Amino acid sequence: MHSTDLTQGSIMRSLLRFFFPILFGMLFQQLYNTVDAIVVGRVVGHEALAAVGGSPAVIINLVIGVFTGLASGATVIISQYCGSKDDELLSRAVHTILTFCLFAGLALTVLGWLSSPLSLRLCKTPEDIFELSDRYLRLYYLGSVPLLLFNVASGILRAVGDSRWPLVYLGVCCALNIGLDLLLVAALDLGVEGVAWATVLSQLVGAALILLHLAQAKGPERLELRRLGIDVPSLRRILYIGIPAAVQGAMYSVSNIIIQAAINGFGTVVVAAWTAISKFDGIYWVTSNSFGAAICTFVGQCFGAAKYERMKEGVRKWMLATLGTALTLTAALLGFSRWGLLLFATEQAVIDEATRMLWYFVPFYFLWTFIEIISNTLRGAGDAIAPTIICLLGICALRVLWIWLVVPYWHTVKAVSMSYPITWFVTAAVFVIYYYKSNWLPRCMGRQGKVDE
Repeated sequence: MHSTDLTQGSIMRSLLRFFFPILFGMLFQQLYNTVDAIVVGRVVGHEALAAVGGSPAVIINLVIGVFTGLASGATVIISQYCGSKDDELLSRAVHTILTFCLFAGLALTVLGWLSSPLSLRLCKTPEDIFELSDRYLRLYYLGSVPLLLFNVASGILRAVGDSRWPLVYLGVCCALNIGLDLLLVAALDLGVEGVAWATVLSQLVGAALILLHLAQAKGPERLELRRLGIDVPSLRRILYIGIPAAVQGAMYSVSNIIIQAAINGFGTVVVAAWTAISKFDGIYWVTSNSFGAAICTFVGQCFGAAKYERMKEGVRKWMLATLGTALTLTAALLGFSRWGLLLFATEQAVIDEATRMLWYFVPFYFLWTFIEIISNTLRGAGDAIAPTIICLLGICALRVLWIWLVVPYWHTVKAVSMSYPITWFVTAAVFVIYYYKSNWLPRCMGRQGKVDE
């Protein structure tokens, strides 16, 4: 039996019941990343904080984003099969994506370990934190396989309407990671290596728990070792959605790497401040991503069940809920910024710099609502190409041009920071026009009909 059928009943009640476990799960994930920053920033110092959260963070987001983007194609396809009640195709997709992620994770471990120094050089990592950053990044890559398997297994469960058990297992990972941080960094004084090992070990436990859960499942999402392998038609459908998402995620990360390189040029204090901000405002991004994940699964199930009017009504209501939440979190982040930043740094210079930077882009977070909800709506219905093109041009390309053409002549932290709201505004406007003025839904329906034949 599927856990939650999003194609029936009250739209908002179903979405909220599905959304909150996703949100709490992502908050758990953000929490143990935040605890890493708190422990290393307060126990070791701002150099270690910059080493963990500076260049290594954007590099990790790049490589992991590519593979999780590919895996996201499976989440969409599985949710559509769930809506249409096609259990055999659903099972094939589950085993295909798990097999794919196993081999992708092994490749990522080897390539990441070998390429770590080069990637840090390309990010213009400051010399005073280069060695720390390299040690942390190499160790982090050792957890690539469990990280990818945990994320894709969580996506499988959410696609069939189960957002509760991924939350439980993330809670276990979070508690374990915090305990290991305190043991390895605060007690045993292992520094950035302790943070990396705490993350790798907690991810390994999480992957084992969620894969065991799939092996004991009663529905078509059940994991059976004998069925592991690549089903070519399933992989083709997954990659049709997943490759554009992977390219989009990679370009996001590339543009962020370019921004990180620009930030690195302002010195270690600014890098530490930027890192503190990325942890402090993580609550907004986690919440926004949770709204996006929920609507993607909702749209996928409704589209698979051919309930298009319910799908469109749900998108309208969810857009308003997301927008209201964004405005509320913006006010909270700005109002409590100075106290919140104290969690990550003790140096007054770092806190002052981070507080100034927050005002450059946090007031514009509401613009991201339109990008988050519309792009996930399109992807949930199988329109994978358009959101990728819009984001590549409106966010990635424009952001890179800003850094290359504007920042050299307006060489300030504010100029770098303003690349975010400017690109959000342009991209959000294009998404709204595309969603309401193009014929994307009939095209997706026609494509789905050809696949079903």
